[in-house]
Amino acid sequence: MVHRNKALVAVIALAGAASLALAGCSSSGGGASTSAPTATSTGSADPAAACTPGTPSTGAFTLATILPQTGSLAYLNPPAEAGYGLAVEDIDAAGGVLGQPIKVAPITDSGASSDLSVSTASAAQIASSDAQVVLGAESSSVTLNFVDTIVSKCKVQISPANTATKLSGYSSYYFRTAPPDTVQGSALGNLMVGDGVQKVAFIVFNDAYGTGLRDVVEDTVTKAGGEIVYGAKGKGQEFAPGQKTFSSEVSAALAAKPDAIVILAFDETKQIVPELKAQGWDLSKTYLVDGNTADYSKDFEAGTLTGAQGTIPGAQPDPEFKQRLVDFYKKSANADLKDFSYAPESYDAIVLAALAAEKGKGTDGPTIQANLASVSGTSNGEKCSDFAACLALLKSGKDISYTGKAGIGPFNSENDPSSAYIGIYKFDETNVPVFQKSIQGSTN
Repeated sequence: MVHRNKALVAVIALAGAASLALAGCSSSGGGASTSAPTATSTGSADPAAACTPGTPSTGAFTLATILPQTGSLAYLNPPAEAGYGLAVEDIDAAGGVLGQPIKVAPITDSGASSDLSVSTASAAQIASSDAQVVLGAESSSVTLNFVDTIVSKCKVQISPANTATKLSGYSSYYFRTAPPDTVQGSALGNLMVGDGVQKVAFIVFNDAYGTGLRDVVEDTVTKAGGEIVYGAKGKGQEFAPGQKTFSSEVSAALAAKPDAIVILAFDETKQIVPELKAQGWDLSKTYLVDGNTADYSKDFEAGTLTGAQGTIPGAQPDPEFKQRLVDFYKKSANADLKDFSYAPESYDAIVLAALAAEKGKGTDGPTIQANLASVSGTSNGEKCSDFAACLALLKSGKDISYTGKAGIGPFNSENDPSSAYIGIYKFDETNVPVFQKSIQGSTN
């Protein structure tokens, strides 16, 4: 994946991205003043509590990325690259941020939750860099490993894909353009209930994402009169991330005689599905989520997953935007883009941050943080759907509501999207998930 990143940097450089670095949050001309620590909605002290706006910096808007170049979520790296790279290109084409092209550095690997040393090293590199906006990570557990390192330096972290409920309101400097699992979990639970499912078994890994999503789905199903027959919260039946064999878990789940099985896992799915098939499970009665609703055409025998369903947060990209993503990725990485998961969210994250800098007339982290909610629509400003149009409104003195590509609502008090779409997918005979419909849900 390294060659892709170099290519992306080259494309951005051709657009004129070479520019001045931002001052750090403790430096003059864009620094942060300190204040007394405050508590987040999680009940703990905000690791960015000492960060408050000082004199705005007018240096170059500098973006760092921490995305999965390796590990079980590496398949999500190309759409994220395409999303943020296209955003940078569009912003620079409209004149950049405060009249300067965007600088992208450093570009780092978030790795996977099974090896947190990768994200620890990457976060340390970012913390010491000039970047004031950080895109990533995609795994909630990985973000929880390093988020304090980032936001305590007054850098704004925006994840395009984190969904764990533990991250809602985690820090005033942590935002996400993907909805928390309260939305996806409710949608998945209601999907199963609508399908007539009464008894549910979970095969779920033991991390913040897996158990948090399981808890929401479980609550939704049980409130509708359903029953969790295996893998329920408090039963201690989760498996460790990175586990390779699942004979005992599958046997126990099937012994409970479920109507449906929900697999909450990442790359482990490639071992779980064959085990389910070997033990006689009807895989059309299987439900997946964003961590594993992926193209398995090269992994399983044709027809293995036919009829299985999955959920992915985010609106289905419109055809024109998808084509622009494909074209950009071909140009930057010389590769075909086949997955679009969280590409719109990555695009919107960068546009929102750039608009926040324009509104606050500063490219430092505290200024961007102070204006992110407003440009997302909390000020009930005039709606606009692209950077150039939104910038024109800001320059005319108007408040804006950026509507974006992902279809999310304005940030709420916990820096989560106030509303979002969840896509419902069904696997075809080639083991490829095919979009069926979108369901809109609210986090308020």
